[in-house]
Amino acid sequence: MARIKYYYDTETCKYERVKVKTQDVILNFLGLASLIVAVAAGLLMLYNSYFESPKEVMLRNEVAEMEYYYEHLNEEVVKLNEILAALEKRDDDVYRVVLGAEPIDPSIRDAGIGGVDRYSEIRNKNIDHKELILSLTEDVDKLRRKMYIQSKSYDDIVELADNKAKMFAAIPAIQPISNKELIRLASGFGYRIHPVYKVKKLHTGIDFSAPIGTPIYATADGTVTKVKVRFSGYGKLVEIDHGFGFKTRYAHMHEFEVREGQKVKRGQIIGYVGNTGLSTAPHLHYEVIKGSKKINPVHYFFNDLNPDDYEKVIELASIENQSLGM
Repeated sequence: MARIKYYYDTETCKYERVKVKTQDVILNFLGLASLIVAVAAGLLMLYNSYFESPKEVMLRNEVAEMEYYYEHLNEEVVKLNEILAALEKRDDDVYRVVLGAEPIDPSIRDAGIGGVDRYSEIRNKNIDHKELILSLTEDVDKLRRKMYIQSKSYDDIVELADNKAKMFAAIPAIQPISNKELIRLASGFGYRIHPVYKVKKLHTGIDFSAPIGTPIYATADGTVTKVKVRFSGYGKLVEIDHGFGFKTRYAHMHEFEVREGQKVKRGQIIGYVGNTGLSTAPHLHYEVIKGSKKINPVHYFFNDLNPDDYEKVIELASIENQSLGM
């Protein structure tokens, strides 16, 4: 039951019942409600000062997880950059040096992409940790560009290596007939006594004396460009174009084992020693041509001779004797 209040009326000398107005009840209620709200707000603020809400805990965990993944990805980008730097150094300092190519200019490797802002979409978004996202995106983008440049460099290296292998195969590197005992080199490159005119004339190749029918070998890979039969001069002749400016010529042959246009490999039999043309004895006249100049073949016998034998061949080829033919 509601408590009834009284007051003493001095005029009537009686206790009169207190009449509560509705307005007073409302004001009292509002005041009490305001006090409760104020106290509740204070308690809530005090609670929030010392304790996190479930939403804040969830957000904090999400931020911590994102920072962990960012650090992990950033470490991976750093490691990949270190690996790529090692590959670039090996590319420039080893592969390109060995293959005779210029290193890639650092400005090309580190070149960025100009023009429009590639990251404007991220910059214009209202997202948390925007700078971290931008930084990582730029690092990954730069790494991607450098990897592309390096992959193109490896394509060039493969092509260079392939061309280098073809070039090595195209360089005359063996003796055109079997000469293990080094007894068949009869006359070297240079001024020698002509077998017919008996005067010194430039001998543009090397003569190997050998019995008729001795196999003759291609000294490098190439394409047969000439298979000729003459009754003077070189006699029966084979000429091979090896590419890269190299040609070889084999003269005074007895028989052919190749035809014009045929591809040959180093060490393949192309014919046999003869005594045709302007020749005074069975032998092979062998020439090496670089560009349009005939050069000393003795410098191209390095593939099938050890250092001592090579020195001996050089010595034998330098003897000024009579050549066996043109």
